[in-house]
Amino acid sequence: MTTDELLARVRAICTALPEVEEHAPPVGGSMTAFKVRGKTFAWFCDNHHGDGRIAVWYKGAPGVQLALVQSHPDRYFAPPYVGPKGWIGARVDVDGVDWEELEDLLDESYRMTAPKRKGSASA
Repeated sequence: MTTDELLARVRAICTALPEVEEHAPPVGGSMTAFKVRGKTFAWFCDNHHGDGRIAVWYKGAPGVQLALVQSHPDRYFAPPYVGPKGWIGARVDVDGVDWEELEDLLDESYRMTAPKRKGSASA
């Protein structure tokens, strides 16, 4: 897949979630943000600072980053800057991307990021 096709696939996953907005990078930029109510839950990164990867960065629950990186170091990594905070990098430019798994992981990141709504009281 081309970079544009990969971005389109990630975009389709992220924008299917409620209230998600896409923030394109400035001209020449390499990172597209996906936000819910102003908070970023995922980045699509195209060769970020020359790292040679096309990847999605997203929030992970405690322990998930380590488990994924250890079990599949060819597909997952701790991204710079946000990796120490538990964010996970998932390569989408390699063979064998499990798009269903990535969709689940992005959904989890979204749920960790989206502000909780106040529910109405039940009778």
